[in-house]
Formats: sequence, C-alpha cells, structure tokens
Amino acid sequence: MPTLIRARLLTFLAEPKGADDHSAYRYEEDGGLLIDGGVIQACGSYDDVAAQAGEGVELVDHRPHLIMPGFIDAHAHFPQMQVIGSFGAELLDWLNTYTFPAEREFSDVAHAERIARCFLDELTRHGTTTVSAYCSVHPQSVDALFAEAERRGMCIIAGKVMMDRNAPDGLRDTAQTGYDDTNALIARWHGKGRLHYAITPRFAITSTPEQMEAAGALAAEHPDLHIQTHLSENKAEIEYTCSLYPDAKDYTDIYVRYGLVGKRTLFGHCIHLNDREADVMSEAGAVAVFCPTSNLFLGSGLFDYFRYKRREKGLRVAAATDVGGGTNYSMLRTMDEGYKVIAQQGEKLPPLTSYWQITRGNAEALSLSHRIGTLEPGMDADLVVLDARATPPMRLRMEKASLLAEELFVLQTMGDDRSVVETYVAGKPAKPT
Repeated sequence: MPTLIRARLLTFLAEPKGADDHSAYRYEEDGGLLIDGGVIQACGSYDDVAAQAGEGVELVDHRPHLIMPGFIDAHAHFPQMQVIGSFGAELLDWLNTYTFPAEREFSDVAHAERIARCFLDELTRHGTTTVSAYCSVHPQSVDALFAEAERRGMCIIAGKVMMDRNAPDGLRDTAQTGYDDTNALIARWHGKGRLHYAITPRFAITSTPEQMEAAGALAAEHPDLHIQTHLSENKAEIEYTCSLYPDAKDYTDIYVRYGLVGKRTLFGHCIHLNDREADVMSEAGAVAVFCPTSNLFLGSGLFDYFRYKRREKGLRVAAATDVGGGTNYSMLRTMDEGYKVIAQQGEKLPPLTSYWQITRGNAEALSLSHRIGTLEPGMDADLVVLDARATPPMRLRMEKASLLAEELFVLQTMGDDRSVVETYVAGKPAKPT
C-alpha cells in the first residue's frame, strides 16, 4: 500500500552560498510525501500531494516534526565498534594497540555478523541511512555487512581492506589474495539490491607496491566502483608513508602512481594536504572526507574546510563519523564538532550548509545523488524524522528559536539519537526500538 507522510519537509536544491541563501532549499511547513515501492512518488504541500495520492493510501502524521533525507556517513569502520573511546593514543599507536586486535576477531563469522547488526542498528538509530564502510581484511566481514544491509534494504558502500604489510599476523593478505578476494566479493555483492563495492587498500603504509599495483588493476577493471582509503591524517603517518615510497612527490602522488585517484575516490581525513596535492585531487575530482570527531579525538589536526572549498579549482568534500576513531555515530554530533573545528580557524559553518553537507552534499560526493540525498520524486525513500524538542534542555532553548536555521542549529549542537523520531530506509520504518 502506498504511504502518505505528513510533516514539515526540508530538502536541498543546491549548496547554500551563505547563511541566508533561501534559494538553496525547499521547505514545506505542511508537507506531504507519497511513497510507494520504496521510492518517493511526490513531494510538496500536503494538500497537493494528498490530492494526487487519492484513496487507498496509509497516512502517517509526523507533525510537528521535521523530515529530511536520511543522513549519509562517508567514512566509517564497522569492525571498530568495540574500540570506540579507547584512551590515549595517536593514529599509528591507536591502530596497533586497539584497532588491529579488534579487527583480528572478524575471522569469526558469528562475530562479524553480530557486529554488522549492531553497526547498522546504531546508524539507523541516529538517522543515518547510507554509509561508506571499511570492513576487515577477512572476506567474511564483507559478507556479513552486505548481507545485513541487503536484508534491511539499505544503500551502502563497503569493501574488504587490503593489507599485506605492517599489520600483525591474522590481518595480512597478499597482493594476489587481496586481488582475488576483492574480485570474488565484487562479483558476489556489487549491484545487488542497493549495495556498492569499494576497492579498499587501507592506506599506503599497510600495502606493498605490489598490492598497490593490484588495487590499481582492480580500479582499471571496474571503473564504476568506488575506491576508499586514507590520506594525510597525521604528520607521523605522512613521514612514514613517504619513507616507504621515496620516489613519490608526496603522499597523494603515491595513489596517483597506482591509478587510484579519480571521481569515485574517497580519501579519509586529508588534513595536511599541500597545495599541489589539493590541486591533483581537484583535477581528478577526488573527495576529501572531513572526520572532525576522529581528528579531534586522536589529535591529528584541524581540517581546513573552507580552504578546500574555496580553491580556484575547487575540491569536493564529504563529512563522516570515522567510527571508531570517531567518537559518535551521529551525523548531528559530527557536524557539531565540525562547526568547532572550523571556528578554531576563524570561520563559521552555517547550519544550512551543515545539513546540505550530510544529505545532498554527501550524496554528490559519493556519486549517488541520482538516488539519495533529496526528497525529489523518483528518489529512494530514505528519510529521517527530527524533533528539536526531544529533551528538556532542547525544549527550553526552542522557546527562543523562531527561524528554521535556529532550529537546525539546536538539533546540531544539542541533538543526538533522542532527536531522531524515526528513520525510514526505502520507505520502511527502521529505527531500532
């Protein structure tokens, strides 16, 4: 049966050019969404959409809450759920002390399946409907995550990390097995339902030149696939990486040499890029992924959001939780910390831009804006229902908020999973109870 949802609606038409760019979005105070077969059939004023829907529809009334497209997380590590909030280490020590021991457990199928369920539960609890996720080196970790996402009808991007050096026993593949396993996983999962495979060399430190060549071969053989990896997160990481590839001009040049920089390449972090690297990424159309809670927690540095966005050639930017280096599953909390990171550099991120970023902006960065990220007819019906009065402090604050931008900022700075009334995945309620 088709569903007619009534609520306040907000969707973005373009990236806001400033705090008061009202032309960048469409807002319906009394809006209607008609959903059928997991797809938005109509969006507009409630009266208009109800007239179009006619009889024989299920009515769901979410007034006075606000509905937006479901949030999109552009970089996360599902095997790291049990090390989130681990104390006291910077990036390389954190990987060796906490992350790698946790990832070793994903050789166990039952464990991988359990954590996959927990991971997607937490995303949908916080209003996130799409994620680009790293699995462990074990193919069964990919099978577990994709199978669970398929069962839920979720749109996700994921891949097995390729690591053949500088990792402990039980977490290394080889150049050949990394290639073979990835090809088998692509054949098994890519394009099935709403699933997208990402070629995933973890980063240049944990891949030999032979494995980087294998990753480049995969990219050439499957040009429609995403590529995800890490770049310039930490100064010690950069120094070590460049020592392993002494012929490269810089860190970014390593990936260029192996054919891994393109429009579907997602580079996590990119905090310390020099101008040459930013130009190379811009020209290739690659994406720099802003992970503020992780960068602050690990002391990696401050991502210069507006420096990248305002470059003459422009640099595509996404935003992400980076769980478990990141400290929260919420894209609201992520943009709250992002606001603070940017403020430390003397600028302010307007609320409208924050919400564009985690909906349409991230969809564009992931090359999925033809299916997700807006409330347009024909789009997949991934939605989040938000309540800016979800807690007593929020209700008190909202007594003094009269503008949409103020409400959005209250949600961003004070909201969490309690502010998510419901999450819809392909038109079906999906927030765990």
